[in-house]
Amino acid sequence: EPTDMDIEANQQHTNDSTTSSKKFSLKNTIQTNFGDDYVFQIVPKEDWTSMAVSLSSNTVKLYSPVTGQFVGECSGRHSDSINQILFFGNVLHSCSSDGTIRTWDTRSYQQVSCLNAGPSQEVFSFSFGGSDDNLLAAGCKSQILFWDWRNKKQVACLEESHMEDVTQVHFVPDQKNKLVSASIDGLICTFDTSGEINDDDHLESVMNVGTSIGKVGLFGKKYEKLWCLTHIETLSIWDLNDSKLEANFEDARPLASNSWALDQVDYFVDCHYSGVDDNLWVIGATNSGNLGYFPVAYSGGMRSILSPEAVLHGGHTGVVRSVLASPTVKTGLNQTNGVFGWTGGEDGRLCCWLSDESSAIDHSWISTSLVESRELLQNASIQTIGRSQRPQATSLVA
Repeated sequence: EPTDMDIEANQQHTNDSTTSSKKFSLKNTIQTNFGDDYVFQIVPKEDWTSMAVSLSSNTVKLYSPVTGQFVGECSGRHSDSINQILFFGNVLHSCSSDGTIRTWDTRSYQQVSCLNAGPSQEVFSFSFGGSDDNLLAAGCKSQILFWDWRNKKQVACLEESHMEDVTQVHFVPDQKNKLVSASIDGLICTFDTSGEINDDDHLESVMNVGTSIGKVGLFGKKYEKLWCLTHIETLSIWDLNDSKLEANFEDARPLASNSWALDQVDYFVDCHYSGVDDNLWVIGATNSGNLGYFPVAYSGGMRSILSPEAVLHGGHTGVVRSVLASPTVKTGLNQTNGVFGWTGGEDGRLCCWLSDESSAIDHSWISTSLVESRELLQNASIQTIGRSQRPQATSLVA
């Protein structure tokens, strides 16, 4: 596979005008393959020098998040779908429905270790934590398995807290021994993983969402809150410290659909949190690939999903699976060159949105498609380029 990409001019703009909207064109598109692979997940290296992209071909490809250049791939080991990938320094971890968690050196693109969850197992999610970050937790079928990363030995198995597939596990960053798990059984559990781990003594709390859970995330100044997206496209917000439901958006899709002028929101891809402003957005999308960043308002008795502050319109031609927001300028990572972020989806594309005024970027997101993007700015916490600055669209094809 070539490491350089042909650049093709693709200047397309719309003439429609919307109050409070600012528009800029899609900067480039990367076709990740020569077939029909899906893009499952996009994750960045901490220093933003590389991003990993998992594909439905059981392969992970690496690109420069700034230039879009292909730099290498980790392949030939997983025999089933890759469910999660995670960078840690120069090391990339991946888990799969083949029952393994594999570790890759991204300098050589070679596998350096492999943990096996056992026969007939599937690994849906994993997280590193514990007091010294050497405890590895993995969500499997109805079990949570634990390994000591230093010696790669399994140290515990929780098998009574969930009745169905454990889709998510997350160690809480500010409480390294606290683990959050979520499952198709509709339960979110928290565990204290200090000492010898078991179901009887270490289960701290159970939160009942009531329907199959697809994705959860920790947010808040001290990661004291949790958002939850379900497989029937509902959203709920929980207080993690007292296991209390703060807001339940069973009508999240209609609320989001009614707050913009595009097609109805068919599903939610993810949530995005800004610690600087303490703001939460839910990212909704259409089956045709349009995305919106919808602010979630739930404090003071309010429960609403507001008009989108960013709309990526016309980029993808199918379902979007992953959104990667670039780091803000406040992190000191100025080498992003105005990249807003990346998206990947079932059309096999990575889409990138850029601004020519990178110094003005405070929050950023990117998409990968062939057409254009519109940003609706109704909240000063999000800064993007002005109306008159519309970078030329270019299409990059591998």
